[in-house]
Amino acid sequence: MMKFVTSGESHGKCLVTVLEGVPAGLVLSASDINNDLARRQQGYGRGGRMGIERDTAEIVSGVRNGRSTGAPVTLIINNKDWENWKDRTVPPITLPRPGHADLAGILKYGLTDIRDVLERASARETAARVGAGAVCRKLLKEFGIEIFGYVTELGGIKARPLKVNQRSALTASLLMTADKKAEKAMIKIIALAKKKGDSVGGVFEVKALGVPPGLGSYTAWANRLDARLAQGLMGLQAIKGVEIGLGFEAAGRPGSRVHDEIFYGKKGFFRKTNNCGGIEGGMSNGEDIVVRAAMKPIATLYSPLKSVDIKTKNTGRASVERSDICAVPAACVTGEAIMAFELADAFTDKFGSDCLADIKKSFKAYLKRIRPS
Repeated sequence: MMKFVTSGESHGKCLVTVLEGVPAGLVLSASDINNDLARRQQGYGRGGRMGIERDTAEIVSGVRNGRSTGAPVTLIINNKDWENWKDRTVPPITLPRPGHADLAGILKYGLTDIRDVLERASARETAARVGAGAVCRKLLKEFGIEIFGYVTELGGIKARPLKVNQRSALTASLLMTADKKAEKAMIKIIALAKKKGDSVGGVFEVKALGVPPGLGSYTAWANRLDARLAQGLMGLQAIKGVEIGLGFEAAGRPGSRVHDEIFYGKKGFFRKTNNCGGIEGGMSNGEDIVVRAAMKPIATLYSPLKSVDIKTKNTGRASVERSDICAVPAACVTGEAIMAFELADAFTDKFGSDCLADIKKSFKAYLKRIRPS
């Protein structure tokens, strides 16, 4: 029911998002999007680019008089650094970075300048995805669904699990964690990596609260909600692993300590545990959706690794682009956006996508059917 495409390059004039399937009648403004764009730019360990950009979105289609019309919503995010690059003569890059799209990209497309690859492969593109996710987050909020994320591990330092009532503490955190002791240790790890010309990865968790049962489907593999979430997150730059619920830990436990027992009460069926991460058989089961993603260290190193020149075939050191030392908090914000899009897609698939008022009627009728009167 919903789909989006992004376009634009890291140092191009702008990034563009076209989001289809937004129902008519959703109150929407740039301020709904700009808060998440600003959050994506924050975090200790970010590079010089974040000191240049002040990401804001302009809505250029799909919204009239403050409400969505049902037509595709188009967002434009201008790159301020474009002004510094548009008249610059940029020499070709020929030494690919290990761990980046550089080498595979030039081989695939028959290119001779790695910049033709890296400009689009850059994580700068995630700003456009955050824009799409912010629109979807606004839609989900109409139905009581909230999404938030936080960093659980960085540079080998693990933080205590975040409780729902601690979410407000994330606003003041440099690394999107409420564990201050762990955060101090993480900052030291990042500072040391910067001094060495190295980079740092980590793990973040994204939760969705208030998700009704029945989003997704067991009838086809591509419609399974966990498959859609995993694909979305694996499509995020530098993500190398995704877990839902217990994830890999479930493989080492007996079934009696993995599966969540079912109970029934005033609000209908519920579980006292949530080892499955809110998804069973490819469908949401009414519990919180819990997903984690592992981000590898950024491929650009200021103390570059060995590489081979694509023209001369001589050994050298990989090229160095302006980069972050750590961008796990930024990836977490993008992970929230991915979760919002995938849930909105599954939600409109279940309840319709043309008109917000009609979706609310369908949603209300569904809840009446599955919950006690």
